[in-house]
This record gives sequence, C-alpha cells and structure tokens, in this order.
Amino acid sequence: MSSMTTIIEVRTSPHLHAGNSVDSIMRNVVWALLPICAYSVWMFGISALALIATSTAVCVLSEHVLCHLSGKPSSVGDFSVVITGVLLGLVLPPGLPLWMVVVGGLIAVGPAKMLFGGLGFNAFNPALVGRAFLTAAFPVAMTSYTPALAVHRFTEWIPSSLAWPLMKAPPLGDWIAKVRVDAFTGATPLMLQKFDHVATDPWTLLFGARAGSVGETSALLILACGAYLIVRKMMDWRIPAAMLSSAFIFGALFHLSNPALYPSPWFVLFSGGLMLGAVFMATDPVASPVTPLGMWIYGALMGLITVLIRLLGGLAEGVMYAILLGNALSPLIDKFTQPRPYGATKKARVTA
Repeated sequence: MSSMTTIIEVRTSPHLHAGNSVDSIMRNVVWALLPICAYSVWMFGISALALIATSTAVCVLSEHVLCHLSGKPSSVGDFSVVITGVLLGLVLPPGLPLWMVVVGGLIAVGPAKMLFGGLGFNAFNPALVGRAFLTAAFPVAMTSYTPALAVHRFTEWIPSSLAWPLMKAPPLGDWIAKVRVDAFTGATPLMLQKFDHVATDPWTLLFGARAGSVGETSALLILACGAYLIVRKMMDWRIPAAMLSSAFIFGALFHLSNPALYPSPWFVLFSGGLMLGAVFMATDPVASPVTPLGMWIYGALMGLITVLIRLLGGLAEGVMYAILLGNALSPLIDKFTQPRPYGATKKARVTA
C-alpha cells in the first residue's frame, strides 16, 4: 500500500478573500453616486451638471499630474479620485463659481490626499478638506444658495456659476425672479429653522426639492444608493447606522426639552447634508475606524457633534466639521477598541 504525504502550507492572515478589489469597490461607489448626481441635475439644472463635471475633471487631472511629477504610475484608474471629485461637487452650492470649484479640487487632491501618500494614507476625507478650504476662503459664496426646480434651469446658467476669478458675481435677482411661484426660496431649511425659526415639513425633505448644496437631494434616494453598497458588502452599515441614530436620539432629546425652539428629530435626520455625509463620506475606509466597536463610537460621536453644532452653535450645518473631527479621532478610537488577542491581558491590548 503506497504512502501518501500531505503538505499543509500556512500563510499569514487574512485567510478569507471576499473577491472585491479596490478598483471594483470604488467603481461600485461611483455607480451608487450616479443616481444622486442625476437627481441633483434635475433639481438645479446645467449649473449643477457643470459643477459636478468640473470638480471631477479637476480632481482626476490633478492626481494624474501629481503622480507624473512624483515619478509614480498614475493612480486614477482605481476610481478613488473620481469619488473625491463627485463628492466634492455634491457638497457645494449649485451656483458656486466654477473657478472656485477648480480651487477646491486642487486642494482636495493635493494637500488632502497626495501629500499624505495617496490612496490608503489620507488622514481626512479629501472632498471635505476641499470644502472646508472653500468655506474658509470664500464664506459668502459658500453660503449663497439658489432655489431648486427653476423652470429655466436647463436653458440658463445660475449667473454666479460663470463669474470671473476675483470678480463680483452678477446679482441673482433677475434669475430668481424667473423661478416658479410655488418653488422654494433660496434659504436652506436649516437656515430657515436656525435664523428665522421657520420649520420645514420633514417629510418633504425625503424628496429633496429644496435649496441647499447640490447633493442635499432626496434623503430616500441617498439611503437607497447606500443600501446597494451594503447589500454588495462594499460598505459597513455600522457607521451610517450609528451616526444617523445618534443624531436622531440627541435631536429628540433637544426637541423634548424645548419643542418651540428645537426642531423634531425627523427634521434633524433628513435636512442638510447629514444623510449624504453619513452614507458616503463618514464611511471613507481610510479615515474611519476598522473595529466594529470603534465604528459605533465613531458614528455616534459624529452624530452628536452634528446636532450640537446645528442646535447650539453659530452655524446652521455641522456635518462637515463632525466628520473631519471624527477622522482626526479615528486612530485613537481604533487604538482603544482593538479586540484582545487570545491569551493576552487587557493591559497588553491597550498598549499594543
């Protein structure tokens, strides 16, 4: 009887492979963002289309050039920079001058991503870094919003979109005068609630027919696009679930303490950029924790910060700052939520 020799080869972990490459995941994120982009263009017209296209093109071109200058192969083929460009466009006002969009794209790719080493090394969400820079450099333009569903949105530009660099944008009076009588005003629901104490029906926010950033569209559509990625196992559901539930809970506590002053938790949940931020920006796999417990802490913290800025701070919106602060705390959260190796003491886990 012949003897048989069995060779067992043990490799380093991980031993399981999901079959999804970085390119595949990034492409699917782009596909998930396309319906949101299409709905945004339907809401705001050719200015929104030009804004998203400009931010995406600038980000892609910037990364390609920077890779060439640094002597590295171009990394635009992994689609991560496409996501940066699309997300940057979605978090900007639809009438923002296109030359400012170019500046934001350069900042998002240069200092925010490539300076740290490119994909996998950025400490903060690049699109939000670009938006934060634009908010600090051009505060008036970044808080100037135009109504949605203007009847001439596909035939006429928002005047400020084509403003020349460092020149005052044309007044919006004539353009807004052409808007349908039943359209919304240029103030966002968050601004109306914060400064004028005018409430907006939370359920109308589900469909996004309101003034705001390009991507502040239908909350229902954003959830559906995020669900696609979760079902495909290309996004961890814990972070958006933690951030949205935290914002809802703390918003409810404020509302119960003073219903006349603070809006309902449903308004907190569906207004502004919370839905887009929780689903597509807080979940940045590079700048977010990797442990399950860390994801819950990370998301809950960002939901709380969003509510505190909105309801107690001087700004109407706080999602951008909440996510950037969460990105900054992500390494610390990961450090203290690492699971204990088998046989190790608790002290060894914390100091590892």
